[in-house]
Amino acid sequence: MKSIRLRYLTREGVKNIGTNRLMSFASVAVLMSCLVMIGCAVLLYFNIDALLKSVESQNVIMVFVEKDADEKTVEEVKNRISALDNIESVEFISRDVAYDTVLESLGDNSGIMNGVDSSFLPDAFEVTVSDMEFFSLTVNQIRDFDHILSIRENSDLADRLEKIRTAVSYVCIGIIILLFIVALFIIANTIRITMFTRRLEISIMKAVGATNSFIRWPFLIEGVTLGIIAAVLSMGVLYLIYYLAGEALLTIFGIFGGGLINFMDYAPYLLIGFICVSVVTAGIGSIFSIGKYLKEQGSVVDETN
Repeated sequence: MKSIRLRYLTREGVKNIGTNRLMSFASVAVLMSCLVMIGCAVLLYFNIDALLKSVESQNVIMVFVEKDADEKTVEEVKNRISALDNIESVEFISRDVAYDTVLESLGDNSGIMNGVDSSFLPDAFEVTVSDMEFFSLTVNQIRDFDHILSIRENSDLADRLEKIRTAVSYVCIGIIILLFIVALFIIANTIRITMFTRRLEISIMKAVGATNSFIRWPFLIEGVTLGIIAAVLSMGVLYLIYYLAGEALLTIFGIFGGGLINFMDYAPYLLIGFICVSVVTAGIGSIFSIGKYLKEQGSVVDETN
């Protein structure tokens, strides 16, 4: 296809949007609805994931060292724990610090500790893991080390959190795939209706020798352009929904000690994703509808004309 003809067909595709305002509006509205629902599913996943990470950060492993361990032994234990693959941080908590924490927790009843010093407490490490999926494995690895008095952890909570994350991931991915298929189906049928309303125009073009490529290109440009418009408008609608519902979500998430993610931190990625989904959906829908329509009309011609 020559560049001059390509520019002409591209202009025709963009011009068709204004010519067929009602169908263009319907296409944008349908695609916007699907994109907004996809965006809500994505933001919900990100918020739940951030909440789970916040809860996970509080699910640490407390490792207590034997009481008679000297400073060198304690340092060796710390180095061995830090060397494990799934360790994010290891914080040393001396027996003196632990003793002060005990006194503080007793409050007005701290007098019962009179005459008792910190020697009855062991030194300890507060260990934070990088990946909760391997929480139990990490605990077992630490338990095998020498000079470990005891370990306090909550593997059950870690397993539950990981199962929740997996379930949320599957649900959100399923919703996104389903909405993508729905958008593809509806856009394809919307374009097909548009072609049907312009069947006289297409018949005239075929009568004067227009090739299938000549007919397809304006519709393809029209579909992709409408997809980009829908993507941009969807971002604005999604922004309003997110912040209007933000107060209710913040109340729910606040119960678990979490907060909402900043929409603007994810906006560029959402916009790029929306544009990609819109262009692919509109492009595939246009090609599929046009090809099927031309075949039904028995309009297969020599593409080299």
